[in-house]
Amino acid sequence: MTLWQGRLADQMADIVSEFTVSLKFDWALAHDDLQGSRSHVRGLGRAGVLTEREVAVLLAALDRVAEEVETERFVFADGDEDVHTAIERRVTELAGDVGAKLHTGRSRNDQVATDLRLWCRRHLTGVAAEVVGLQEVLLGRATDAGDAYLPGYTHLQRAQPVLLAHHLLAHAWALARDVDRLIATVERMDVSPLGAGALAGSSLPLEPDFVAEDLGFHARFENSLDAVSDRDFVAEALFDIALLGVHLSRMGEEVVLWSPEEFGFCTLADAYATGSSMLPQKKNPDVAELARGKAGRFIGHLTGFLVTLKGLPLSYNRDLQEDKEPLIDAVHQVVVALRALAGLYTTVEFHQERMQAAADESSAAAVDLAEFLVVRGLPFRKAHELVAGLVRDSIERRVPLAELVQSHPDLGDAGAKLLEPGVAVSRRTTPGGAGAVAVAEQLERFTRRLGVDRARLRVLTGDDTTHAASQ
Repeated sequence: MTLWQGRLADQMADIVSEFTVSLKFDWALAHDDLQGSRSHVRGLGRAGVLTEREVAVLLAALDRVAEEVETERFVFADGDEDVHTAIERRVTELAGDVGAKLHTGRSRNDQVATDLRLWCRRHLTGVAAEVVGLQEVLLGRATDAGDAYLPGYTHLQRAQPVLLAHHLLAHAWALARDVDRLIATVERMDVSPLGAGALAGSSLPLEPDFVAEDLGFHARFENSLDAVSDRDFVAEALFDIALLGVHLSRMGEEVVLWSPEEFGFCTLADAYATGSSMLPQKKNPDVAELARGKAGRFIGHLTGFLVTLKGLPLSYNRDLQEDKEPLIDAVHQVVVALRALAGLYTTVEFHQERMQAAADESSAAAVDLAEFLVVRGLPFRKAHELVAGLVRDSIERRVPLAELVQSHPDLGDAGAKLLEPGVAVSRRTTPGGAGAVAVAEQLERFTRRLGVDRARLRVLTGDDTTHAASQ
């Protein structure tokens, strides 16, 4: 028997059941549904709708169900169309007639909205903690990189040499914005919808403020229509994960480029690579490729859900059932991707000599030659033209650039010294730049930033740790 069967004379058609039942994916909300039900029961007791005895009986039944869920002993019945139906049915089996009072003053509309906010609050905080874990790996590798350097690229062409630490921290700072977004989304969704009912509240003397506080929400809803129809927080979560996935994709793409012999900048640990079913010599960067590939999945979840939302009138519509599958999948997949990339970056071997040989190509210091001339009073545009001409002559005449620079009256020996290995990267002195002094300061600033973000996550979790919520 469904929660709504009393209205309809005929049994639901099998195909309708198959099309509408959501238990196979919304069971992930069981923990949160139980938490919301406990607070709802306490709220009904506070409002005088339930007696103290009834509150005690229902809470004991909910605790029993929670134990069955946690130990995987919960037995489903044929009429369980979703997590809410299943739990209420079992509570009624345990509590008898009192169990039939569990849903008093509550609709599945405000119930599921509450459950999903609780789930998101917990799991997005966990995702943010996993991001911090990957940032810690990047910080550790950047610290260990010392004075190693490599070419920095624009348009996938060698541009200027940069310290390896600077390059790794570039990814770490991008991930810091992802942490910001995830935390902001969690803070914005920290509003309880419970008490909004189906769409208009209730005639019973409910106290949504009490229930919101009992659930640890910062506030309760302001408008019941908005409370049950709002899925902005799901769209925001999917966007946060999609953009995080884009950043992880960029990291993966870099490993895919750097690991083959064509670049030879790094070698993957065997534990984070795969082989070929046909070619015995292959060592494939599948972790990096899947990190790249998952981004399309995350973007698809976001765009699909936005299309679902775009045409819905107020307030609740069954279309909103489509919020859970993309969200739950996205959270699971991004956590796995973060952990896999953290392992990959922890164990990857960087080949400093190969990187530096590529970075020491004399043309990579071309801008240093131009700036050398600027210091001597030549306008930058003229200096740029002069150096570009020398580079062109070097290529066309197949004469070493250093030889042309040394023989030029405005450059000479001083200019030629700028082309020596390791010199160009040492000249990057501006704050936030790729040189040694600036990167040393950046390492300190990023270390402080990680400390701040760990503290922000502790506030959200109410704990002294920042471990991710279990998936």
